[in-house]
Amino acid sequence: MRLSDLQIWTITPEIIVAIMACAILMIDVAMPERARKTIGFGLTVSTLLLAAIAVVVGQDAGYTIGLYGLVVQDRVSDIAKLGICLITAVALVYGRSYTEERNLLRGEFLALALFGTVGMMVMVSANHLITLYIGLELFSLCLYALIALHRDSAEATEAAMKYFVLGALASGILLYAMSLLYGLTGTLELAGIRQSVSGFSADDLPLAVALILVIVGLLFKLGAVPFHMWVPDVYAGSPTSVTAYLASAPKIAAFVIILRLLAISLEPLLEVWQDMLIAVALLSIGFGNLVAIAQRNMKRMLAYSTISHMGFFLLGILSGDSVGYSAAMLYAVIHAVVSLGVFGCILHFSGEGFEADQLDDYRGLSKTDPWLAFLMLLFMLSLAGVPPTVGFYAKLSVFQAVIGAGLLWVAVPAALFVVVGAFYYLRVVKLMYFDEPVAKTPVRSSAAPLESRALLTVNGLLIIGIMPWIGVIAEACRNAILLVGS
Repeated sequence: MRLSDLQIWTITPEIIVAIMACAILMIDVAMPERARKTIGFGLTVSTLLLAAIAVVVGQDAGYTIGLYGLVVQDRVSDIAKLGICLITAVALVYGRSYTEERNLLRGEFLALALFGTVGMMVMVSANHLITLYIGLELFSLCLYALIALHRDSAEATEAAMKYFVLGALASGILLYAMSLLYGLTGTLELAGIRQSVSGFSADDLPLAVALILVIVGLLFKLGAVPFHMWVPDVYAGSPTSVTAYLASAPKIAAFVIILRLLAISLEPLLEVWQDMLIAVALLSIGFGNLVAIAQRNMKRMLAYSTISHMGFFLLGILSGDSVGYSAAMLYAVIHAVVSLGVFGCILHFSGEGFEADQLDDYRGLSKTDPWLAFLMLLFMLSLAGVPPTVGFYAKLSVFQAVIGAGLLWVAVPAALFVVVGAFYYLRVVKLMYFDEPVAKTPVRSSAAPLESRALLTVNGLLIIGIMPWIGVIAEACRNAILLVGS
């Protein structure tokens, strides 16, 4: 092996974020108490923006293998890294006041957010099972700690414990699946696995066991039925700033993991895993939408909404072609941006001692803060898939991919559940615009920092304003998918 094969520049963004995460921890210890929060937060956001610039500057139109085959740089990884860095930075800006009021804006919070970002970027760059697993576990461990960081909250501690136990079980299952794949194929590189698997029979029992275990591990990380049990508790129990982080950027990383491990490496077994994903997708869409109707807690409602959205995301994957994969990629990016905006509104409405996590808290919001209510309206319509928002185009592209793959019978029940799901999104709109304000609800959103409110405004207006260029974004996703592994 030659040193030139190392291609260290392929992981420049990861190096930048990892070094700065360590530096922020050291600075937090050395700086005076008053300066810690401002300097540490500013360095964290600047680090993420610098990493995003490094992705743009170092992007390669082709397909580059680095670290002796451990990582890959292609358009999918570039788009995913860029999205992860920018969305994480915006999530931190949204949650700054919230975390500061609850005394969570400390060096360990910022460092964990950065190390979690490193884990996501390692995942999307993985060209090797070991790399993929290390990135996944780095992100998961950071998330366990972030959820439990609010030590005075019994709900956060319970959510972290549940997530840790179930996450450890899922990680063990996924690791065992990877060991089976290695034993069957004799390689840990994703391209080598695809080449070896193509020589197996579709009814090979050991390979079928490995495939099932891979799907179980991935579906748990995705939060799809029947491995969704952690999602509502974690969403509701976590500090809202952590929930905003969890509900946005990881969706992009999850897409790339499934693309590389399932849709690319195990594509020769498409007929086997396609049937499994059809069942999981329809169950997720149906269960998530139906149970969300019964929720009175805003974050739990959004958790079940996320479960249903993961079902739509899987519809693109199970189509088994580049059209479906690009639709799933577009759906993951749009869902991450819209979810970020929804939780940004919740964070703006929350205050010290007030979580704004009950649906009744939003009664009459249009009278107390018309602009925040309008932004929440846009996000709710986008999640429901109502035109002319980007959420409508995301669902439309997925349905086109499924129907194009000859799965009309799958698209029909999914479309019916879209109508069911519209109920609980429009219920929030009804509470904001047609009900009277609750007297005990404090008006807090106007006190949010100017930069946070400006970002939220941009986030909301993009839901409609980006529509004239949505075809360009969809084309970029298609081109990225076509170059994967080439």
